[in-house]
Amino acid sequence: MRAATLDPAQLPEADLVTLARRGDRAAFREIMRRCNQRLFRVARAVVRSESEAEDVLQEAYTRAFAAIGGFRGEAGIATWLTRIVLNEAHGRLRGRRATVGLDLLDTPAGAQVVAFPGRGPETPEADAARAQIRRLLEQAVDQLPEPFRLVFVLREVEELSIDETADHLGLKPQTVKTRLHRARQRLRDALDAKLADVMVGAYPFLGARCERITANVLDRLFGASPAG
Repeated sequence: MRAATLDPAQLPEADLVTLARRGDRAAFREIMRRCNQRLFRVARAVVRSESEAEDVLQEAYTRAFAAIGGFRGEAGIATWLTRIVLNEAHGRLRGRRATVGLDLLDTPAGAQVVAFPGRGPETPEADAARAQIRRLLEQAVDQLPEPFRLVFVLREVEELSIDETADHLGLKPQTVKTRLHRARQRLRDALDAKLADVMVGAYPFLGARCERITANVLDRLFGASPAG
């Protein structure tokens, strides 16, 4: 059976990339679905705006897929796309202000302490409280200097390993560890103790938003899909 007749969701990454190089629309869609949330979080960690992060992601995908023939597979497709998203996001920042410099690494923290309630029953009130805490946490993370923010988002929100984070950002593992440690210090011990319960759901990029940007990119690459 030809790979193209299979469900793209069941294909390994290498097969998807092969199909994408041939211009297969379904392969492009599946790659985006697998990478959307992580790449959105990376873009948002740089530009700190959900609407602008969507624009960054759409433009980065369009550029990446137009040049996918140059993808050599030396790193995973998500790593390759992460670097393109970072380039696009930093380009947006340069258009409105100077990129955050490394001299900010040792400046005093601006993130406020967020107090976390303990675990409790699943009730509408508890869900609302957790949503409010998540918003406060996102605001606190947004106040971190960008080098810390990117490492924090990939490690604590996306739950990548130290080595994976280093690979995505082009850093040494020890640099990732140092920046993560400093980021955690800035968010304070009270916040750090509860990260596992809150961070996984932060900066969501699933459902309608995921489908919208995926459809927009495909339309830009291939034109509007046939009705039906």
